Amino acid sequence: MIHYSTEVNALIERQMQNWRTVADNYAALSRVSTRTLHPGKATVMLQFNPERIRSSAAKVDAASLKARKCFLCGENQPQEQEMISWHDAYKIQVNPYPIFPRHLTIANLQHVYQSIIGRVGDMLQLAKDLPEFVLFYNGPKCGASAPDHMHFQAGNKGFMPFCEEFESGKVEEKAFAGEKIRFCQSAPGHPFVISSPDANEVEQLFNRLVALLPVAEGEQEPMMNVLCWTEQHIYHLAVFVRIKHRPGNYGNGEGQFMLSPASVDMGQAIAVPVEKDFLTLTAENVRTMFEELCISEEAANQLIHKYNLKYKSNE
Repeated sequence: MIHYSTEVNALIERQMQNWRTVADNYAALSRVSTRTLHPGKATVMLQFNPERIRSSAAKVDAASLKARKCFLCGENQPQEQEMISWHDAYKIQVNPYPIFPRHLTIANLQHVYQSIIGRVGDMLQLAKDLPEFVLFYNGPKCGASAPDHMHFQAGNKGFMPFCEEFESGKVEEKAFAGEKIRFCQSAPGHPFVISSPDANEVEQLFNRLVALLPVAEGEQEPMMNVLCWTEQHIYHLAVFVRIKHRPGNYGNGEGQFMLSPASVDMGQAIAVPVEKDFLTLTAENVRTMFEELCISEEAANQLIHKYNLKYKSNE
């Protein structure tokens, strides 16, 4: 039996020693500036992280993706980049451009399109195998900088304020689905959190919820970001329903912010690559951004009503 936590810890140590890019970028991470904002009752942490411009400014249109080499495919990765095979389906690697003190990329071994449909079971098992981490998934138009190659990421626990606030009971919730799904109305990203000790039940509830969401023409799944972690043998799967890819003021001009929010931002930890943005962002800017990108409380209540009409008799 493979103890993935032990293997991953050893991988991180080796890559710190053997790969200069990783050593430099993780050392730089320990020196980054941070500050805290409070949109409403939530805490949002800003991290000034210039290296994340690669992700924030990534061109993810079809032509741009076709023109560049996929950086998750092994043949295009640096010689120094090592991997751990996970069930002959994914490779676990150290992310060389981190947000977290311990940041992993977990990519499918095949070059297949980014979609979580049919892969939630993988995410739950990864969360079980890596209990020190929070797993996360970015939908193709929800912050993924490689929407052409299926991948998860993982970051150490204790970093994203949302997870801490949820665990400590600081989030105002509305429970449904037999108390197994909670709509977090006071969190800026308005997530639905599915909790159960049974991974199969979490997957079933996720599939039911997602089946009620709209899918844009030409897309394979609804717009969403997903966080997943375990705590005291309970699985938690947080689904952030998105309605837009990037905010209207995305950019590097006057009155604009170079932010392309993804799962970690939904978790209330925002990596800001441009210094002027880091210094000038306000709680109101952040609140407005979440409002623009995520499902509204009114729409969430309509979704809960639909869910109850369709499934309540089954619970």
